[in-house]
Amino acid sequence: MQYVWQHRLWIPGQLRTSDGRRVSIIDQGVLNNGSGPDFFNAKINIDGHAWAGDVEIHVRASDWHRHGHDGNPAYDSVVLHVVGVSDCTIARSDGEQIPQIVMPCSPDFRRRYDAMVNNPYDELPCARELPGLPQIYISDWINSLAHERLYTKSDRVLQYVQDSGGDWRNAAYITLARALGFKTNSEPFERLARSLPLRRLMKHRDSQVTVEGMLFGMAGFLDSQTANPDHYVQRMIQEYCFMAAKFGMQPPQSMGWKMARMRPQNFPHRRLAYLAAMMTDGFSAGSRALSVESLDEARELFRIDMTGYWSRRYNFECEKAPTVRAMSDSMIDSLVINMVIPLQHAYSVVHDDDRRRERAVEMLQQIGGESNVYTRLFGQLGIKCSDAFTSQALIQLRTTYCDCRKCLYCRIGHRLLAAKVAP
Repeated sequence: MQYVWQHRLWIPGQLRTSDGRRVSIIDQGVLNNGSGPDFFNAKINIDGHAWAGDVEIHVRASDWHRHGHDGNPAYDSVVLHVVGVSDCTIARSDGEQIPQIVMPCSPDFRRRYDAMVNNPYDELPCARELPGLPQIYISDWINSLAHERLYTKSDRVLQYVQDSGGDWRNAAYITLARALGFKTNSEPFERLARSLPLRRLMKHRDSQVTVEGMLFGMAGFLDSQTANPDHYVQRMIQEYCFMAAKFGMQPPQSMGWKMARMRPQNFPHRRLAYLAAMMTDGFSAGSRALSVESLDEARELFRIDMTGYWSRRYNFECEKAPTVRAMSDSMIDSLVINMVIPLQHAYSVVHDDDRRRERAVEMLQQIGGESNVYTRLFGQLGIKCSDAFTSQALIQLRTTYCDCRKCLYCRIGHRLLAAKVAP
């Protein structure tokens, strides 16, 4: 009902108060997301008399009393009570009756809304209607979604900066760790990075086994390796035990690593070894990520070859022959998308740097579209994904709107529903 009121989707010419007075809505007001009436600063004309004030909406008029509004002076500013069922009259605290209307709506609207939002199948709620929607509505929404996702990521970076006491390099380290989780293990990687500060790793960057020992130990992967006969593994355990005792390091509880049905090159062990290699290499990506001016420069930050123990392994048990190259081109692009671009965008927000903000968007537009379950699903419905700017928008659409069934807040859902309000 709030949605119908906010977007003026009622049937025109049919608004009357419960006692028969004609109602004309000049301004429906501004939606209130906090406490108090549902809409502020509305302008209503009732039988030729103009009213300015707030609007309260309830499914049943008696909800006014059930919610305790009758004794709350904050609701004395209400000039119109909009209800689905008029089962009583309501009044302000001084006893003056408040005009009340039953908001008419197409009988088909609620049915279509329920069918869309409560779709029991694992598909897009609007899958049938989407291919027939004019392209202009889709392209405009994709542009907004891509920026929405970019701001969401940069907000997370800014939180890292704040938690790090203004240290952008440590924030870059946490951002990289989360990016290395590639969604499946992003949360465990972030928790690990938060529990093991960059400064501690960098202090021992001249010893690869020490850095790896701290990372793998804090990740909880060394607990099951005490009987491993490999000499290097035992050195990692020794280094971790020494550092843990020296600094009072405690690994996070219940890390929640996921490895089921995962390709070997995506094992978190391999990613942790890569993170360790970045540290022993001096973690130049931590500072350079903010200053790179091209996509090629950004990609170059992550071109590191694996050496030593992890150059031939995916985990402790699997000694095969992976390539010494740590990351494929697609994985490097993913790190650019999820580390470099959010860092640059966040920095541009803080320093009001339009050029850096534009550069972040340009890099997204230069990277090829990601291939995943989200982009393939929309591709089947006619939305092509030619660049990462579009693929990031589609990920945002699916995860933030479609999966949560927030069709009322999606421009596509709004367009499809609004077109069907009239009887």
